[in-house]
Amino acid sequence: MDAAAEPAPADDPSVVETSIPFRLDALRWSGFHTRVVLALGITWVLDGLEVTLAGALSGALKQSPVLHFSNFEVGFANSCYLAGAVLGAFGFGWLTDRIGRKKLFFITLALYLAATAATALSWSMASYALFRFLTGAGIGGEYTAINSTIQELVPARYRGWTDLVINGSFWIGAALGAASAIVLLDPNWIGVDLGWRLAYLTGACLGLVVFVMRIWIPESPRWLIIHGHPDQADAIMRGIESSVAVQAPDRSPVDGEAARQRAWPKLRIRMRDHTPLSEVAHTLFKVYRERSLVGLVLMIAQAFFYNAIFFTFALVLTDFYGIPASQVGWYILPFAAGNFMGPLVLGRLFDTLGRRPMIAFTYGISGILLALSGYLFEIGVLNATTQTIAWMVIFFCASPAASAAYLTVSENFPLEIRALAIAVFYAVGTGIGGLAGPILFGALIDTGSRGSVFTGYLFGALLMMVAAAVGWRYAVAAERRPLEAVAPPLASVE
Repeated sequence: MDAAAEPAPADDPSVVETSIPFRLDALRWSGFHTRVVLALGITWVLDGLEVTLAGALSGALKQSPVLHFSNFEVGFANSCYLAGAVLGAFGFGWLTDRIGRKKLFFITLALYLAATAATALSWSMASYALFRFLTGAGIGGEYTAINSTIQELVPARYRGWTDLVINGSFWIGAALGAASAIVLLDPNWIGVDLGWRLAYLTGACLGLVVFVMRIWIPESPRWLIIHGHPDQADAIMRGIESSVAVQAPDRSPVDGEAARQRAWPKLRIRMRDHTPLSEVAHTLFKVYRERSLVGLVLMIAQAFFYNAIFFTFALVLTDFYGIPASQVGWYILPFAAGNFMGPLVLGRLFDTLGRRPMIAFTYGISGILLALSGYLFEIGVLNATTQTIAWMVIFFCASPAASAAYLTVSENFPLEIRALAIAVFYAVGTGIGGLAGPILFGALIDTGSRGSVFTGYLFGALLMMVAAAVGWRYAVAAERRPLEAVAPPLASVE
């Protein structure tokens, strides 16, 4: 066994000393990291595809001779997707911390593939809602396994920007969904009831490609060390170092063999096979109570803000601006571009200026801009084009804000409970903010009153501004710090 993970000089055989966390953070960006980001980050592409299809296809579902949904039924089905994501995050999050990150990659992706393909075969409101629920469960489980793995494999100095860009890739999926909708909902090409079914099949086809890409992604060495597999962790670490340059203290690169010969700091770990739920609860709600408050507030605000507006995007365009359902995709494309560019442009500032100021800025400005654009919508001075431009500007800032919520909950808690912590805050935040949003806005839009919709926008804006204040006051300055420094493992030994 290499010095990366060796028995500690003590009588307790369950305690090991390891330098693996420090080695992982010393790695320079390489093809390995790019492959990890592509294979795992595509989860957000799939989610973006699913959410966009749900929004863009809402008009087609209302016109479908088989389903013939009302606005309320569209909102209810979207809420079923989110409910599935909530329960999937809880269940799969617990499994991710218990049996490992890599196994969950394939379980959750397989569920997503089967459920989204089944959605294309829906024959009633009940079947459609059930399949959307199962699709959401797969995506919710993906969030926990993928976020935790990316945090544990990406070096600290790249962690903020990488996490934000990966979460922002949701909007690449949104663009794909919009483009699919443009083609598949065009009545000159495909029948109205066949088009939306083919649109859902595009998600299943993309998922099959991802399934193959994930075969060569390794298990997290950090997870393996704590769960009693130091030899396997060391073998994976050696494999990574053999192809990735390491940054020495003088910032010059050194090869993998030289890296293994360095006198790295050591972390003493008492290996365990699982973490009891009682210890999870104690850690989240007593030891890290303040961090839990921050994570909860950020997740609730962004979940309501995003899901309420985006799930009903198409309904606003069709009901208030008279845009045909087949043309909604054209408006989603620029909207998606603004959402992806936000994390890409602003993401590095989370690693340089820091987490707290950037969380406060992005949440606060998003809330202010939503309130302003909501007022312009209410007085009727916007048209479909200017409404879309307003949303582009708002979500250029809101997209990195939402991604920062996931970054916060995935780096602020110990490794043993990281996936479950992500699940808890994603599930509670989505359950409170996300489930209520689409149903509320669907009902508000059904009133036909711009004033009613404006009231919903004001509520979303208020939530974002409250989150900005909480983030500024209580968020942790985790930029460029090792995960073990931000939150020491529960299994660490002094």
